[in-house]
Amino acid sequence: MSAGGEQRRLQITGIHHITLICADLERSVAFYQDTLGMRVVKRTRNADDPTARHFFFGDAVGTPGTVITCMEYPQMEEAQVGRGGTHHLALAVDSAEEVEGWRQYLQSRGVGCTEVLDRTYFKSIYLRDPDGHIVEIASKGPGFTVDEPAEMLGGRMVEP
Repeated sequence: MSAGGEQRRLQITGIHHITLICADLERSVAFYQDTLGMRVVKRTRNADDPTARHFFFGDAVGTPGTVITCMEYPQMEEAQVGRGGTHHLALAVDSAEEVEGWRQYLQSRGVGCTEVLDRTYFKSIYLRDPDGHIVEIASKGPGFTVDEPAEMLGGRMVEP
């Protein structure tokens, strides 16, 4: 629904996929497939730049919303944090207990990560992939409406 109450014809329904730039696809496979358990659903070349290998990781069939793709550019400079860049990506798990299970599993494999953090709306941990991308593993609940925030009014933020 729009602000005027009429049904919107065009709607964003979710995130389709996220694409990351990496230096070495074998390192990315070791991380996203071997460590995080995502499936390599496609190994190809980038359609816009056939010199770049492009791998797709996701669930068993590459369902949109589960897919992270990595394009290999070993010659590129490392990114700098700033406007126009992405801070992190968050991967969902079902429960806070699963977040803790991931923390223990990652530590047992020598993968550094944070302690479990309470974000009010979910619990999460943070780690970095081999190229330095910040990856968050976050529980699905309790959800963003758990406290029915007073600052929300009709789906818009109201300044305090």
